Amino acid sequence: MIQVDAITLLPQEPMEKLMQRAEKKLGLTPGKIVSYQILKESLDARNKGNIFFRYSLALELKQKNKETDLLQQGLAKPYQPMAPLIVPKVQSRHRPVVVGFGPAGMFCALILSRAGLCPLVVERGEDVDQRTEAVEDFWHTGRLNPESNVQFGEGGAGTFSDGKLTARTKDSRSRFVLETFVSHGAPEEILYSAFPHIGTDRLRSVVKNLRQEILSLGGEIRFGVKLMDLHLSKGCIQAVVLSDGSLIPTDCLILALGHSARDTFSLLEQKGFSMEPKPFAMGVRIEHRQEDINQMQFGVLSHLPRLIPASYRLTAQTASGRGVYTFCMCPGGTVVAAASEPGRLCTNGMSYHARDGENANSALLVQVSPADYPGNDALAGMRWQQEIEQAAYQAGGGGYVAPAQRVEDFFAHRKTEQFGAVTPSYRPGVRGVDLHAVLPQVLCQGIREGLMAMEKKCPGFCQKDAVLTAVESRSSSPVRLLRQKDTLQAVGISGVYPIGEGAGYAGGIVSAAVDGIRAGQAIIDGLAGQTKFTGKS
Repeated sequence: MIQVDAITLLPQEPMEKLMQRAEKKLGLTPGKIVSYQILKESLDARNKGNIFFRYSLALELKQKNKETDLLQQGLAKPYQPMAPLIVPKVQSRHRPVVVGFGPAGMFCALILSRAGLCPLVVERGEDVDQRTEAVEDFWHTGRLNPESNVQFGEGGAGTFSDGKLTARTKDSRSRFVLETFVSHGAPEEILYSAFPHIGTDRLRSVVKNLRQEILSLGGEIRFGVKLMDLHLSKGCIQAVVLSDGSLIPTDCLILALGHSARDTFSLLEQKGFSMEPKPFAMGVRIEHRQEDINQMQFGVLSHLPRLIPASYRLTAQTASGRGVYTFCMCPGGTVVAAASEPGRLCTNGMSYHARDGENANSALLVQVSPADYPGNDALAGMRWQQEIEQAAYQAGGGGYVAPAQRVEDFFAHRKTEQFGAVTPSYRPGVRGVDLHAVLPQVLCQGIREGLMAMEKKCPGFCQKDAVLTAVESRSSSPVRLLRQKDTLQAVGISGVYPIGEGAGYAGGIVSAAVDGIRAGQAIIDGLAGQTKFTGKS
């Protein structure tokens, strides 16, 4: 097959024209293309008077000599599909223990299961069905289950999000992640969309299917069970103690904790793990009417089904050089309560696959670094998160009601008494406040400067009735568990593998899953001697 790039299609044109455009670009008569595969689809909306989709295609022609001619003329290039990721079978004295069943833990467990190692997975939260019930109850009543919520449970924090699969990593394993999602029930378009997403509703089915494969290969998953202690000897892992009372001997422990396992971070600090504070970002959720975002992005074409719901990604820099950016944008979604600790409040965004809600929302984040933290130890950033989340909870008046403010009121430093055109979607509800009395000055100043800069890039973004809901504090982990670059084992502790977003080595579903695969490969490579995987980047 050959690859052809830069095939364009207007948003109002049917997909059937894609083949015709490819034929015209290559100078082929109709019928010469046997089949095609979309490799990439992206939208160019920089010029609202000329919005179009751009495609890369893999084509199979009837005449192989014609493919050679097109390659020689420079009109096409050879299509090179990714090599498959092949997992060799290996043996181990003890089964590996994976702590956490988010993307990193899930894909690590999947790889280890395919290698025949029958891992034990420990997840403090519930399976996705029970977890969904607990989360829905929390959103309606404000009754929080600290062990099973938006942060903890099968699938990790990303299960209650938009299921965005945008990966900034160039690691070839990211393709394996997407293909695995598709083979377990995700929509096929995630393989080629420039901004792929599954949606929280469909993602729940995907993670259940992944669980079933791990179980079918001999793995074990214990929900509602968490890591309580580690037995170490001479710098090596010997066993783990679990909350169900069991003592599990192991020489391989994978810590896929997620960014909210604060009690476990404290445990690891007590055990002497090498840790450091790391930069992250905090801020608010900003919410607009989706129809306004559609108009903002596409103008007169904002009615076309292929273009809506519109999304955005905006960045800015403050006068002091601090970064401000939008993150985890949820078209047609809702702002959701994402707390995992009593008396502390944080928010997140969520969309279903259809993205058909009235509002659009996104995190509006300000970069912070260890220099900002009120302390200089490894967990200083984590404790700062907790302080801000506690202030947000108190400002909302309890019951996980969130403090919120209209953008116009934010700029005027006045309490919001009444919301306008944008109805806040956050459950259990919001309370109008002045966020300057809730958030640290560094965040308020960053949000203010960021909003003004984003308005210049995207006129209408700072509309007066847009809603800011606090606090968005769990964008990534404020802690990094130090590990060796080659083996991925914890510095100074053999047999322990800190991975994923919680350990400070990923930022999103795909990159966390990729890190889990890397750890699985490293473990299997160590057991297999010098035998390496094929398909590694």
